[in-house]
Amino acid sequence: MSQHIIITGASSGIGAALALQYAKPNTVLGLIANSEETLAIVANQCITLGATVKSQVLDVRNRDALNSWITNFDQDHPIDLIIANAGVTSGLGLNAESESREAIQHVIDVNLYGVINTVYPVIEPMRMRKQGHIVLVSSLAAYRGLPITPAYCASKAAVKSYGEALRGWLRADNIKVSVICPGFVDSKMSQKFTGGKPFLLTPDQAASIIIKGIRTNKAITAFPFPLNFGTWLLSIIPNRLAELIVDHIGYGAYRQKK
Repeated sequence: MSQHIIITGASSGIGAALALQYAKPNTVLGLIANSEETLAIVANQCITLGATVKSQVLDVRNRDALNSWITNFDQDHPIDLIIANAGVTSGLGLNAESESREAIQHVIDVNLYGVINTVYPVIEPMRMRKQGHIVLVSSLAAYRGLPITPAYCASKAAVKSYGEALRGWLRADNIKVSVICPGFVDSKMSQKFTGGKPFLLTPDQAASIIIKGIRTNKAITAFPFPLNFGTWLLSIIPNRLAELIVDHIGYGAYRQKK
């Protein structure tokens, strides 16, 4: 039986690893990214593994173009699984002075509206078919706002809440919705993060965990466990204590004295 899958942010990191692990005969992959060169490399690797690949260079902020491409793909290959993975990060910088309005807007536009732009076109077709699986990639940063990266945490918290709400709404239509909350994964995006990266995983390791969570229809797949437990704990303990812990582990906003 064939399977039809769309993955955004498919040119590197988790997205590329997911594409390669899903690539096999009788699978049609729709791969979307904003880097033409690296997307072509991943697409060719997936073809070598036996998959049929439809790839497109698109910015997930471009709602109309994304809607058109996904709709056309769905008409030719009714989508079984869509993974809204594309994302960016930002932060206050080494001196924790500020996060520009432009940077904040960019992060929110890609991480939140890009996810909505990705999943929205498939909701009604999946409801009509009474089947399908929607996956939204959030982050463990959704559980607690970290002072060194405010916009990123806000965007990922919004994605987590949106995914949880979609799961409840679409359950009656037999549509599965899963939220993925990874910790640190070795990627271009994580390299921009100025804090420590405990329990760092490879993209392949992360993809394997994500695929298992998707296969079992977990509502939230959060990993790795030690970091997942820690971020969950930060979200339920008194705020003052949480702030002290965040500062102690190096995720506070320290400014150099002038």
